[in-house]
Amino acid sequence: MNEPSLLAALAERAETIEACLDVLLPVSDGLDAPLYAAMRYATLAGGKRLRGFLVMEVASLFGVARTSAARVAASVEMLHAYSLVHDDLPSMDNDDLRRGKPSTHRAFNEATAILAGDALQARAFEVLAEPDTHSDPAARSELVLALANASGARGMAGGQMIDIASEGNQLSLPEVTRMHALKTGRLIQYSAEAGAIMGRVAPQVRSQIAAYGRDLGAAFQITDDVLDASGTAEQLGKTAGKDQAARKATFVSLLGIERAKTQASMLSGQATNHLEHFGAEADRLRALAVWAVSRRS
Repeated sequence: MNEPSLLAALAERAETIEACLDVLLPVSDGLDAPLYAAMRYATLAGGKRLRGFLVMEVASLFGVARTSAARVAASVEMLHAYSLVHDDLPSMDNDDLRRGKPSTHRAFNEATAILAGDALQARAFEVLAEPDTHSDPAARSELVLALANASGARGMAGGQMIDIASEGNQLSLPEVTRMHALKTGRLIQYSAEAGAIMGRVAPQVRSQIAAYGRDLGAAFQITDDVLDASGTAEQLGKTAGKDQAARKATFVSLLGIERAKTQASMLSGQATNHLEHFGAEADRLRALAVWAVSRRS
């Protein structure tokens, strides 16, 4: 599959996810209206929808209903949006720009942004637990548990803590690898694995999909490091060069840009190898692994 075809598929899935998010995040006209507005602002602001795409694409491999897959995709995009809202706060990464627009705390205020992040996190789990998401209660329970593991102290939040602690400190390559695996990789791995959970596949198949998501997430994060070091704010839709300015440990700071690119390409190839037992139906996932390291934003 070529890149234009993949980008068209990404756009098509993103449109489906946006429509689902629009329904799942209603507008309020009460005193809590700013909270709902901030939640929608943070979540309906576009973006690659990589995580949601992964959910829907893997789910399609196993015959999962599109409406169910879209709800789980919307859930993970809410969780991801919450993390970005909190990451951008002055007490964290202190970034005024996200996806080419003012960050949520700049568009509203810090208190509203914090509450919007909290509410998006809660809503993500609420959606997973609702019967409309999957007919099997065991599948819904597994989705909730998997997302909790991916986003908590042993996942995204733990990785963010290591990232903050690393500012001004020289971490080793294994330490940076672990930090990124937690901060970014676990949620991307979950997004792939969620489709397998919904499909009620055999443990071995689920493990292959999880391994694909793990290596894809690592490749994606290394490429983010490269883009932060070499891109512009206009290209990225967010402030460029912040890792270096904060003296954060990254693959680029440890390996240099070219060796970091080589590492990302190796991981992209590993991700593709995990799909060797699938046929042409997994070509979009293979193309995604290639695009993850060749993208420009």
